[in-house]
Amino acid sequence: MLFQLLERVVYFYTILLVVYALLSWFPGGYQSGLGRFLSKICEPYLSLFDRLPLRIGPFDFTILGAIIILNLAMQGLAHILVWIVAGAII
Repeated sequence: MLFQLLERVVYFYTILLVVYALLSWFPGGYQSGLGRFLSKICEPYLSLFDRLPLRIGPFDFTILGAIIILNLAMQGLAHILVWIVAGAII
């Protein structure tokens, strides 16, 4: 039950990160009300990836890397919980 809630939170946060990335396509997107709101939510997590070399020429793959890491962590947690539950059954 708690794990399903966590999965939904990660899914929703992933969507927020995608919307935040799409705002870069619109001039002044980050200065809008939605942009400022998403900046407050997304920037703390994205700042963890600032030192990684995820910028290649004019392209910045920081958000993509952050989404991939977030979802891999969620899958890893799922596997750990399966091992714990399987060990409790045996």
